[in-house]
Amino acid sequence: MQERSTDTHAMTMAGLNLIQQALSIYDRELRLVVSNAQFRDMFELPAQLTTPGASFSETIRYLATRGEYGPIDDIDRFVATRVEQARAFEPHYMERPRANGRWISVEGSPLPEGGWVAVYTDITAPKRAEQLLRARSEELSDQLLSHAEELSAANRELAATVTALEEAKRQITEAEARTRLTAEMMPAHIAHVGSDRRYTYSNRRLTSVMPGSQTDIIGKHAADVLGPQPWSVIGPQLDRAFAGQPAVFEFNHDPSSRRIRVALTPDESTGGVYILSMDITEETQTRAALQQTRRREMAAQLTSGLAHDFSNLLTIILGMQSRLQRMDLPDVADELIAATLSAARRGGSLLNRIADVTGAREVNPRPTDLPAFLRDFETLAGSTLPAGITLEINNLIAHEAIMLDAGMLQDSLLNLVLNARDACGAAGGRITLTARTVQNTWAEFSVCDTGPGFSADALAHGFEPFFTTKGGEGSGLGLAMVYDMTKLAGGRATLSNCDTGGQVALRLPLRPAPAAMAPGLVLLVEDSPDLRASVRDMLTGAGHTVIEAASVDEALALAAQIPDISLILSDISLEGDATGVDLIDRLPDPHPPCFLMTSLPASHPLHQAALSRAPVLAKPFSDQALTGFLSNQALATSSC
Repeated sequence: MQERSTDTHAMTMAGLNLIQQALSIYDRELRLVVSNAQFRDMFELPAQLTTPGASFSETIRYLATRGEYGPIDDIDRFVATRVEQARAFEPHYMERPRANGRWISVEGSPLPEGGWVAVYTDITAPKRAEQLLRARSEELSDQLLSHAEELSAANRELAATVTALEEAKRQITEAEARTRLTAEMMPAHIAHVGSDRRYTYSNRRLTSVMPGSQTDIIGKHAADVLGPQPWSVIGPQLDRAFAGQPAVFEFNHDPSSRRIRVALTPDESTGGVYILSMDITEETQTRAALQQTRRREMAAQLTSGLAHDFSNLLTIILGMQSRLQRMDLPDVADELIAATLSAARRGGSLLNRIADVTGAREVNPRPTDLPAFLRDFETLAGSTLPAGITLEINNLIAHEAIMLDAGMLQDSLLNLVLNARDACGAAGGRITLTARTVQNTWAEFSVCDTGPGFSADALAHGFEPFFTTKGGEGSGLGLAMVYDMTKLAGGRATLSNCDTGGQVALRLPLRPAPAAMAPGLVLLVEDSPDLRASVRDMLTGAGHTVIEAASVDEALALAAQIPDISLILSDISLEGDATGVDLIDRLPDPHPPCFLMTSLPASHPLHQAALSRAPVLAKPFSDQALTGFLSNQALATSSC
């Protein structure tokens, strides 16, 4: 690379030395950047003044001392004046005589980054021709000769001006191209509409942000481009923007099931409006999950104290009833004691359900083989159904593997199937589970039954805790738990009635699972022989070849000797004083991707330090968790 740079510089200087004019370029600090041989020869400058970095003021002082600018009374003042003029440099063209009797033209243009370029041309021959014309054309009037000389000078100045304008045009064209490229690269739709609501400018991102919109939109009305539903939301906001009120708002884009954020900014210069639209579906899903997590935390704080006291009271009641059972009491008392014990035990079960709803829970999406998941679910759910009720599963999702918290989804679907079973009743019926994609944004799992359907009250309050239509047989927490788990995953849950009965639909973010990491040579660094053997089996089971080390020094030695290592997986705690964090810090660049694993809590300083350097996998983990972790990190690395 250094050799190529040297060759390029040599070729550039050779080209500059071939032109007839003298050339010099000074930077904003008034230091010489480059000059050609003609600049040195024309002004007979010493080598130190034509070397890059030479001072402009020293060059002016040298030329003034030699009489280049004629007699000067105060050279210091003259040099200071020229330096100040240079700092406020403006494009110019001038002609002046030199001390040696020759004439030169000087053409200067500023540079965008500061500084300027100056071109000096020897115009002695044209000047002498003008003088000869004046001497030999006495019959011509002095006015005509003067006009000819002025025209010649004007032509030369005009040529310099044209050159400056062409350079300015080039710079403007490049700036416009950079601006347009930036607008095209933005993950957002950027547009401008005039007062007639027709597009005057747009980048090419509209259809990626709002699928279903028109593509060739310049000159078209926004209502025709966006479609009825988006325009019904954006149109009124656009009217307010035309009235001078900027706005930022979000809405659900029904044609694509996406969440869109729109910013409208009035353009006072033209009376139009600038529009910025972004797809924030993933952001909204994450935000919904975070909000649900916070609600759970608040609910846990509110109920934990109450549940603790209530649990103590139930314990006292159960203890007292047990003592009463051991007493010689009338038969009617036994019945009352049994009813009391049953109610107390139901209260205990209810406390456990409340703990399940409000307790800590984290969504842990993993690559999930959807057909296999649904086959296993059919076996599990089918065992809970009586002979008169059938379960039909339709998988319309083309992706073989998607990112799901399989355990959480299984719990939710099983809860819905059991509710559908109860809705069908003793007469029997059919339960249909359908998995499909919605606008390539959601993975929807809907459970429809042949029962009586949801009442208006149930449609309005079905997801609320403790709402039930089963009377004393229901806790009212089943659908609340389904709703809670769906929201935790960033999804949506809806109740409705289908043609045959009730329907519950769960929409989860559609995330195709990344491809498994290609097999390679893994350097496994773990100080525990038993754990090292276990992780080695997991890696070899996924097709990787494994070499092992127990300490940082061993790992560094292997990494230096074996160039084919594709990744390094290290525990944080290792033999000796050095840790997995130290291993990453001491690896020479470039090095293979590094991942860490640990059983340390997330609050531990070493765990925090590790997170700042590499992805961390928490122990214990299964082979599926390890494979998913490595695949996810490989996908993230390739996306960067």
